[in-house]
Amino acid sequence: MEYVPDSRQQLILCCECGTAIPPNPANMCMNCVRSIVDITEGIPKQATVHWCKNCERYLQPPASWLTCGLESRELLALCLKKLRGLTKVRLIDAGFIWTEPHSRRIKVKLTIQKEVFAATILQQAFEV
Repeated sequence: MEYVPDSRQQLILCCECGTAIPPNPANMCMNCVRSIVDITEGIPKQATVHWCKNCERYLQPPASWLTCGLESRELLALCLKKLRGLTKVRLIDAGFIWTEPHSRRIKVKLTIQKEVFAATILQQAFEV
């Protein structure tokens, strides 16, 4: 006689809120993990990008200036280099968030992943 596993997935209760979830190492649902764990710890929420009004170029430290269009790949790469803690997480996606044309702020939304347990993806928006 062969052993045939039950096709229904066994559910457990979240240790924080009691919601029925599939088992995972944390025994917590995604909402409880998001409320307790801050995956953006150690990553700055804002950074300063220097821009010259006269030549309309951006400073790439230590001493070079880049000509970049707004919302270009080059400007996005420059902004991402300013964020020091990105080596601790995996960058899934990055892009610009539209702001008012007269605004002097560049906003970038990053989707990052840090493995608390399998298939955990938490999103955080940063202003650069």
